[in-house]
Amino acid sequence: MSSMDEILAKGESLLKNIKDNLPELEKLLEEVSSHWQYEDAVYRYYHQSFKVFYIQEATQKIYAALEKISPHEPKEVPNEWFNNIMKQGAAGEKFKLEHNQEWEKTCRPFLEAFFHAKYFLEMAVKYGKKYSKPSSPPNRMHSGFAALLELYNRR
Repeated sequence: MSSMDEILAKGESLLKNIKDNLPELEKLLEEVSSHWQYEDAVYRYYHQSFKVFYIQEATQKIYAALEKISPHEPKEVPNEWFNNIMKQGAAGEKFKLEHNQEWEKTCRPFLEAFFHAKYFLEMAVKYGKKYSKPSSPPNRMHSGFAALLELYNRR
């Protein structure tokens, strides 16, 4: 089996899991793309409002969905870089007045974690639909699906 064939075989279990959970993933993507989850969170960061802290909940939901579609047993998202971003920006930090003194340092990781998580959710939905026929990824893989394979250390 060639290197590309091996990569595609590794992607089949991920794609199956995405397809099996596609309605739930689409619903979550719609939720986290909404005014109050996405648009308002960015505004709250720049307005220096404690409400930006709420974006961590949305990020945690996305992370849980990404774990659920993992091709690994036990279910996990093994990419170290992604997990470091999540630890810094989706750890459930609670607002304290002293955060106002280091606003950017404290709160920018919330948006960074959200944007990375949302990207992978978007790619799962996009390629769960795009690759629905045939049942496995095509020989010429798109960057978004390749990124998903990287997320799960399958590439």
